[in-house]
Order: sequence, then C-alpha cells, then structure tokens
Amino acid sequence: MKLPLLISIAAMLAPPAALAAFAPGGTAYTKRITTVLLAEPAPLAQPVGRLGYARKLTIAEVRGLWVRVSDGSATGWVFAGNLAEEKPAENSLSDKIALNASDTSASAAARPLAPAAADYADRRGLAQSRHDVEWLERTCDAVTAADVSAYKEAQKKGEFQ
Repeated sequence: MKLPLLISIAAMLAPPAALAAFAPGGTAYTKRITTVLLAEPAPLAQPVGRLGYARKLTIAEVRGLWVRVSDGSATGWVFAGNLAEEKPAENSLSDKIALNASDTSASAAARPLAPAAADYADRRGLAQSRHDVEWLERTCDAVTAADVSAYKEAQKKGEFQ
C-alpha cells in the first residue's frame, strides 16, 4: 500500500481530538527538515512551496487533518502531522535523522522501528516524531481490509478503476 493512500485512510479514521491544538489565527511550526506546501488538502496535490525546519507559520484554516498555513510570503496546505504546536529544538540539522525517503539509506529504511529507535528519537530531541509514528502505526492497525476496499471503490482506485 502506498503512503499517500495510507495517510488518506488514516485521515478519514483519525479522531477529531488529533487537531485540537490547531486553530485558525494560531501558530504552528514546521518539524521536518523540509515541509512541502500543497495547493490543496490532498496527499498528491501540486506542491506550491517548501519551508525549512522550525519555521513559524500562521494558521489560516483547518480542514480535517490538513492545515492551511502561511509564513508571510507563501501559503499552502500541510498535513497536520508535519506541524508542531511548539517550536522544535534548534539542534543542528546534521543531528536529525533523514525524514525523506530519498535521503534514507536502504538499510536504515529496512530496519523496523524498535525500542532502540525510540531511544534514539528521545536522545535527539525527536520525541514528537516518535509519537507521530506510533500514532500512525495505531491508526494503520485499525484499518481493515474492508476499509481499504471501500476506500478504493469510492476513489476508483486499484481494481475499481
């Protein structure tokens, strides 16, 4: 299953409390090395900009698990999981693990997340990332084969094209 589909399914099943902290007029911070701004609130939407790590953003709108943000010069949609309520620690970016698949070695990508990975995240100030992964794993575990089939049928994906 591709990640954008997984994120879309997770977004449909996520509890509303997951976004309680984000509200129009509030602020959020990017927590990825590069955060992509999208033209619309959809995983495969056209990118309209890129923002760096720990960038302060103004929240314009919240729609499900998507947040429309602005940094003054650029405006776009971001998946809420890529944002933090508080400014992330200003650790050296070289201390961060690669968060983009293209920046990850095959051996690192193949390793399962284990207690050692959680410990690494805590030591590197990436505890929120660990919690995000745990949330995504719990959400994915709740998705049944019937949920996936219904989604594919409704979106005319896979065998329903």
